[in-house]
Amino acid sequence: MSSQDIPEENLPAEQDAHGAVSVADEHDPFADPGLPPHEHRVQDIDERAAKRSERVVAFLFTLSMLATVGFIASYVAIPHDKPIFVFPIGRVNALNFALGLTLGTALFTIGAGAVHWARTLMSDVEVADERHAIEAPPEVKAKVLADFKQGAKESALGRRKLIRNTMFGALALFPLSGVMLLRDLGPLPGTKLRHTLWSKGKLLVNMNTNLPLRPSDVAVGSLTFAKPEGLEETDEEFQTEIAKSALMIVRLQPDNIKDKRELEWAHEGIVAFSKICTHVGCPISLYEQQTHHVLCPCHQSTFDLSDGARVIFGPAGHALPQLRIGVSDEGYLQALGDFEEPVGPAFWERG
Repeated sequence: MSSQDIPEENLPAEQDAHGAVSVADEHDPFADPGLPPHEHRVQDIDERAAKRSERVVAFLFTLSMLATVGFIASYVAIPHDKPIFVFPIGRVNALNFALGLTLGTALFTIGAGAVHWARTLMSDVEVADERHAIEAPPEVKAKVLADFKQGAKESALGRRKLIRNTMFGALALFPLSGVMLLRDLGPLPGTKLRHTLWSKGKLLVNMNTNLPLRPSDVAVGSLTFAKPEGLEETDEEFQTEIAKSALMIVRLQPDNIKDKRELEWAHEGIVAFSKICTHVGCPISLYEQQTHHVLCPCHQSTFDLSDGARVIFGPAGHALPQLRIGVSDEGYLQALGDFEEPVGPAFWERG
């Protein structure tokens, strides 16, 4: 249907002027042709057509909402390694295909709905205006504000509630797609950084022999590395757990231990400290027998094992955590609990 098919009395009134028309002369050889006559769209003269366009726009916005929900559902439900066959592409990753299809649909339908709304329902009357200086005078500012209000009124955002509500719904749901992508940053650590596998009664196992340690196995001046009972190198979480649970076992003469708590937590001069440096988490392995110092090979942080493993040199920020140990009924060294502070480098929850 065109404007020619509508009786003249049903046509909206033409606007007064679209811009001055000038005639070419010797001073201005290029004439201003003005704007062409305005042609009314079918939606301007037929409310039924306008309602149809409104339903189309609402359908597109609703489809965007459904596509966003589909994106979230695909992200949660589809395994990341599942392949599917898509003609004519061939075998593709099912998750990537679903995410691309739903995200693309959500974006496209929001854009298509906005374009269809602008082309069929918003005012399309051409308005000509004279150029003006960059700094607008007050009367021009007032005119711009009036034009803005008029444009907002002509957009029918307040009157076309179905379009408004579905558009708000589509725009509100779509950002959830980006929020879901944050899941790949990994699960929240919770309190895992504060706890290790050590607990009361868990035996100290020699890292080299994989056998429980007896006090007689640790000679004065020797350095032994230990792990918790039950932790095997074949375990899936071995690297994660050993990074928190690795121990240094050193036997000192009790008279050489300066720190009172260290002596109380030891057994016959055998002390157990975390092997993980408190600077950036490197494993400590260098021991000076005469001074009772241990040295981190990464950045040379030095700890005094005879004085609570306090830092005496280097960038480490605090002493090595000590594990309280004792002897089981079978005569093996055992833990009497977990570390009382987080092992390794300082992190945002410390203190």
